[in-house]
Amino acid sequence: MPGFSYKTSWLAVRERPVEAVADALGLAGRRAAGWDEGTDEAYRRGVYVVAARAGWTLAHGLHHLEPGFGPWTAGFPAWLAALSARLGEVQFFASHRGVHYVAWALARGGTLERAYAYTGDDEVVLAVGSPTPAERVLGVGAVPLDSWSEHEYDAFRASAGREEDVMHIAGAWSVGPDTLDEADVVTPGIWGEPARAGRARPAWLRRLWDRTPGR
Repeated sequence: MPGFSYKTSWLAVRERPVEAVADALGLAGRRAAGWDEGTDEAYRRGVYVVAARAGWTLAHGLHHLEPGFGPWTAGFPAWLAALSARLGEVQFFASHRGVHYVAWALARGGTLERAYAYTGDDEVVLAVGSPTPAERVLGVGAVPLDSWSEHEYDAFRASAGREEDVMHIAGAWSVGPDTLDEADVVTPGIWGEPARAGRARPAWLRRLWDRTPGR
């Protein structure tokens, strides 16, 4: 199926060119790729960066840094904050129905303002800031309390977040990729391999990686 939406992750960057986002991610082996080709390839490997409608550049890929890296790892908040210090407003979204994993995050000017990630083992693995209006409308983004009753926990599990909620939040914050097709592509996209272990990383990412504990 052309395009992307579920069972993957992506970044949305406000008003930054494709090349700037690719540089910030340290993408190597770059090549031009159309919408269908690039988004499909990024489901398997690499990252596809493309300028879409309303001034948003999207970077789609299962692994934006390296396999196993995501909101559940210690270095994720610092990584997203550092990206935003370089690029401005940066949003992260992810979902996978197989393990009931959902995540969304917003960073601006080097500060992680909001982040929420829930995994299928009934655990909120990342929570920063308060739920945004889009989350409150959907009734998602809450963090369970130790004092909650069993009934309250049951209600939390029922509203912890679904993959459809990730799409709604993306649409409210920036643009939902499930609403896009090739006609929405503003400029040709770039596909490349992210800066992983053993490969040269941008200087800003090397500095961050060196001081991130538990990565």
